[in-house]
Amino acid sequence: MAGDNRISASTVRRWVMEVIDLLAARAPRLDRALKKVTRKGGHVVLFDGTLIRTRRRTGADNRRNYSGKHKAHGLLFLALTDDKGRLLWLSAARPGHSSEITTARYNRFVEQLRAHKLGAIGDLGFTGLDNDPNNLVVITGYKAARTKPRTPAKKQVNKLIASVRAVCEHAFAHLKNWRTLTKLRLHARHATTLLSALLVLTNTEVSR
Repeated sequence: MAGDNRISASTVRRWVMEVIDLLAARAPRLDRALKKVTRKGGHVVLFDGTLIRTRRRTGADNRRNYSGKHKAHGLLFLALTDDKGRLLWLSAARPGHSSEITTARYNRFVEQLRAHKLGAIGDLGFTGLDNDPNNLVVITGYKAARTKPRTPAKKQVNKLIASVRAVCEHAFAHLKNWRTLTKLRLHARHATTLLSALLVLTNTEVSR
């Protein structure tokens, strides 16, 4: 682009970053996304985490971004969708070694749900996120213990939850269709801005 238009590469890069910043500014914050769901009469949201692959880095950053779960380097993002699989919100990037439940706590996810009187459905990785049995807002299914296997009823509950959560995977698939996410070479702060911009573009493409 720079060579064809006889302008410097740094100018093109600055233009691209300005467009990305403008798009990212349109991405909703968590509280606004939940408020919008409530305003539309929604009662439940779906949430999950995903690892966006990155190139290996040297030094301490290399270890921070390595995910033992995925056996790859990357940045962890949490995503919120509605029951139709539309992306509503993406968290800021966290190092790949972070766990999904820790990232949810970092974003005060349970407190935000209670403030907006909403419930949420997540996978077993979020078990223990909500420890208030009198005001439970996060449903995650049942884990099996070594000495206490799941009963047929609990297995059926897990299947029902998995079927409801399937739309989360569809939302992530739409987001990861962007070629630039093949393997990022960005700082976490810039990756957060890029993913926020792609959230806006993804919703625009899906709704067309």
